[in-house]
Amino acid sequence: MPTATDAVDQVPATISLFSPLLKPILAAGVPLGPNALVTIRGRRSGEPRTTPLAIIDTGGRRWVWSPWGDVHWVRNLRAAGRATIAVRKRSEDVRARELDEPERVSFFRDVLAPYARSMRGGMAFVRLIDQVDLADPVEIARDRRVFELLPAEG
Repeated sequence: MPTATDAVDQVPATISLFSPLLKPILAAGVPLGPNALVTIRGRRSGEPRTTPLAIIDTGGRRWVWSPWGDVHWVRNLRAAGRATIAVRKRSEDVRARELDEPERVSFFRDVLAPYARSMRGGMAFVRLIDQVDLADPVEIARDRRVFELLPAEG
């Protein structure tokens, strides 16, 4: 019987409807800001699952984050520990390291907030679409998940 800890957080319906439209556009190599296709092996099926995600690339480091908590791609990435990212028809295998809560606070304060401020409308996008107020990094770090993407070894 499922327990409360088995419940998967849900992506808002508008995002679930929009994501399938992004996949063929990104697969065709059309640049859409920081968005890329991320393929992760399913934690139960073992089958590859591809989803469009924003890759925050700054200072020579890369991250993906989940505005909606512990959704399926987060659980798959946590279990797999690796993924393939495809940006403009170029693929790269990466390892994923999940940040702990203090590291997430630092990510939201020192990486994502400045990154969003550097883009026209970036802060409004994060607030309206991602439903996150970057003014309180401690609060957002509680239930948002962040992974640093590292070069795959060997």
